[in-house]
Amino acid sequence: MSDNDKTNVAPGPVYSEGGMDFLVTRQRRLVTVYAPLAVFTFVLLFPFYWMTITAFKGNDDLYNYEKYSPFWVSNPTLANVKKLLFDTAYPEWLFNTMLVSVSSTCIALFASVLAAYAIERLRFKGSKWVGLGVYAAYLVPPSILFIPLATMVFKLDLFDTRWALILTYPTFLIPFCTWLLMGYFKSIPYELEECALIDGATRLEILIKIVLPLAVPGLISAGIFAFTLSWNEFIYALTFISSSEVKTVPVGVITELVDGDVYHWGSLMAGALFGSIPVAILYSFFVEYYVAGMTGAVKE
Repeated sequence: MSDNDKTNVAPGPVYSEGGMDFLVTRQRRLVTVYAPLAVFTFVLLFPFYWMTITAFKGNDDLYNYEKYSPFWVSNPTLANVKKLLFDTAYPEWLFNTMLVSVSSTCIALFASVLAAYAIERLRFKGSKWVGLGVYAAYLVPPSILFIPLATMVFKLDLFDTRWALILTYPTFLIPFCTWLLMGYFKSIPYELEECALIDGATRLEILIKIVLPLAVPGLISAGIFAFTLSWNEFIYALTFISSSEVKTVPVGVITELVDGDVYHWGSLMAGALFGSIPVAILYSFFVEYYVAGMTGAVKE
């Protein structure tokens, strides 16, 4: 190519180092990113804000809207917190909820790991249908399941004990956790197991030493899901528990802080606020693993 030809070549487009960012103006980012994000954040966090300010409001702040604004606390008080912690069995409810949630989550994870590994990795005939049936069991409403479960709880003399909840919660935790772990186990290469089998490893050794270490994000995701469901469960706890000292937080707060048509809103909101803190802390520590586990479960 001659010098004259080189001078006639039209210059190509000049791209910035930011990729396609030069196409997005500040106004467009404001409309398409920041504004929807602000609306989403407000809608998501406003109930928690309302719950927090209500927990520290007195009766005048709660009911006299002509004198006090409902959107902030004019005269903060700890009377609602005092009533919750010292006039009810809330510390015991919190302990019961923690014990039941941790125990049922451990049982559900143990059973789900074995079920998911057998369905997804052993490749037996009809495994896909078995997996579909396990997930279909999760779709059965708890309001239907608690009727036959109540009969079993009474016959086993477990009514009004923590064991009634610890042993019944896995009935709705195991199906979904199994489905979740099946999707994550599917993302692990089969070649790793085949090499281990050639080296003489057993299936149990493969599960413990190879599959589970690679499936830690999936296990954490399933554990968080199971723990959250157990923590917030209401129907079984209301049906199988009657003594105040054995109740969990969701049931205890509703049944003990509502006197007929009188709602102790300040203490109710304080109980809901304190009950949501452990779950929020759990999510904050493991949110990355939770997202990774959900991604591994649905990408197939």
